[in-house]
Amino acid sequence: MAIAKVEPLTTARALRGPFDYRLPAEMADLEVGSVVRVPFGRRRALGVVVELAATSELPPERLAEPIEALETGVPPELVRLGLWVAREYCSTPSRGLRLVLPPGAGVRKRRARPRVEHAGVGEASAAEPALHRDQQRAVEAIVAALDGEVAPPPGLLLHGVTSSGKTEVYLAAVEAALARGRGAIVLVPEIGLAPQAVARFRARLGDRFAVLHSALTAGQRHDEWRRLRDGEASVCVGPRSAVFAPVCDLGLIVVDEEHDASYKQEGDPCYDARTVARRRAEDCGAVLVAGTATPRPESWLELPRLELPRRVDGRGMPPVEVLDMRAADSRSGPLHPTTREALSGVRDAGAKAIVMVNRRGFAPWLTCRSCGRHWDCPNCDVSLIVHRQAGRIVCHHCAHSEPLPHVCGDCGSTTLSQAGAGTEQIEALLSEQLAPLPIFRLDSDTASGRGAHARILAGFDAAESAVLVGTQMVAKGHDFPDVTLSAIVDADATLRFPDFRAGERTFALVAQLAGRSGRGEAGGEVIVQTLAPEAASIAHAADHDSTGFLAEEIERRRGLRYPPFSHLVRIVLKSESEPCVERAAAKLAEALAECLPAETELLGPAPMFRLRNRYRRRLLTKAQDRVGSIAAIRTAVESLVADRTLKDVSIGVDVDPQ
Repeated sequence: MAIAKVEPLTTARALRGPFDYRLPAEMADLEVGSVVRVPFGRRRALGVVVELAATSELPPERLAEPIEALETGVPPELVRLGLWVAREYCSTPSRGLRLVLPPGAGVRKRRARPRVEHAGVGEASAAEPALHRDQQRAVEAIVAALDGEVAPPPGLLLHGVTSSGKTEVYLAAVEAALARGRGAIVLVPEIGLAPQAVARFRARLGDRFAVLHSALTAGQRHDEWRRLRDGEASVCVGPRSAVFAPVCDLGLIVVDEEHDASYKQEGDPCYDARTVARRRAEDCGAVLVAGTATPRPESWLELPRLELPRRVDGRGMPPVEVLDMRAADSRSGPLHPTTREALSGVRDAGAKAIVMVNRRGFAPWLTCRSCGRHWDCPNCDVSLIVHRQAGRIVCHHCAHSEPLPHVCGDCGSTTLSQAGAGTEQIEALLSEQLAPLPIFRLDSDTASGRGAHARILAGFDAAESAVLVGTQMVAKGHDFPDVTLSAIVDADATLRFPDFRAGERTFALVAQLAGRSGRGEAGGEVIVQTLAPEAASIAHAADHDSTGFLAEEIERRRGLRYPPFSHLVRIVLKSESEPCVERAAAKLAEALAECLPAETELLGPAPMFRLRNRYRRRLLTKAQDRVGSIAAIRTAVESLVADRTLKDVSIGVDVDPQ
């Protein structure tokens, strides 16, 4: 008798599978990774076969049979990866397996769809350019690892200044993998970077690559997934979820802009695609290449480095001018006079500029100047953001919105103050100052529609002269040779967050934006507006000095015992009842204190701001023993979930929080 051990895809954290099902003769060909529909209690559930066995602890008459087997299954290596993610990130097998399922699994009928057209941004040549010496050395090292000529490292760090030709190294490495009959995955941090990557890969690889990202419809994602699983395409390009792509005989995984925090998933399981990529590379015998101009301290210490120290065209890095906003006249608004003058120069020269302000909306605060009333979200303990074009004030956490008031409801005053500046305000200021120069805005408001991100970038690319205003989206890897000015407003905003990575993030943001300028023959310049010009992260970024910044940052973390010298796990509890979440947090803290490995520091529980009408408490562990601490946390959380008196409390575990 053949037995299939099936993990049902349910949302219940307390459920413990897998469950045994007796296989009828017509399902004898099921294998690990098969997707089946099974009877589960009083309902039917989708499930994944995670193991096959000859016997069961239960008698045959007590075993049910699967109702049907779905056409599309999951490769066994992805089943193993999904279950590893569930264990490593203290999630459930069901949630881990959902990551590796084909898009739309369980949908019965599919209409015929036209082939996905991969829209690209910018021009790309099909000809393979001549690599300079440093690029060639990097490719040779990657190929040597592909061929097994050297002991496989945990990964290779391709550290190159902006515009040093990292993408050409990736392409050469991908082509080397394909020449050896192996596949590749290329991860980019955001969907917005996919169009430019697509243009390069389409020109060089033709139909041998597929794209997986959430901007495609479910049907389009399914078709691309099938092309990869069936071997019709051998290369996958996409953001973090593409790390689970069913690429056959995987030989290479590239993580572009590896410093970017968007590789971390926010929802359960809170996986880090960079860590998952390393695990998958180890399991498949593949080579992992992580590339960036601004490496994380973890990667800098752990991975062998391949250096690209100069730009491909031989030009130097653009000069950076740091403007101290403490000395600026507040009446001049959010843009320093020097910044305004430089932008006017861009218009007069018929060139292009990128301006970054890492805050969307028009203004982050609305206050009555007569009585002091401040407009807050009724569901979250945060301010409502002014969106003047929409005529609304909006919560950026729960999406609650109200009409933009013009009169204070408390005192009747019309003197309402809109403080601070967001992308919408900068766009309005520049549209007035630089008319008739076109101003493009790129943030999550303007890029929310399907294909909007690519259309905005394509419009900016096609314009003879223009300014692109946006959030940190505009600082990530875009290649526009005719940009001669990059400016960042409020560069120290990220330094004000209570986060040990604040300096690292600020350095990366400033350095990456600086790298968008001066890629063409006209050269370029960079302007950094800040209230903290003496901050180490800003000073090093202005000098294009990643090595100096990392040396200081690593020693700081060593002294404070922060990653990479420890492992952090954050546990967040949520409930609509504050006493209930208090009780659950105290109980979990007590359980953790008893089972965590020695030398593990437990912080909390500490309150967090109310979010979506739910009160929150947070615990944080700082450990040397990663495996032991994760196992202890998993056990304690599972025990708490089983307590029915706390059924109204949800628990989220974030291993390696970003």
